[in-house]
Amino acid sequence: MKITAQLSLWASLVFAAVCLYVGFSGLSQLDAIADAATLSDGRGYAFFWLFLGGIGVATALASWWMIRREDAASRES
Repeated sequence: MKITAQLSLWASLVFAAVCLYVGFSGLSQLDAIADAATLSDGRGYAFFWLFLGGIGVATALASWWMIRREDAASRES
């Protein structure tokens, strides 16, 4: 099964939005945690989701770049 660059762009944006939402939501709720070990685990969990969101954004940018490059190549020929 082939995935087009357009589909990859939109899927990556949705993935990034969900991951960034979970990450920022987790960071905003850290002040309610009293236990130091649980706080540390929660912070790591939130940063991991932010990292995944960054991967989603990077994938979306790479897909966008491929779409632009393909459009420019088709205009030249």
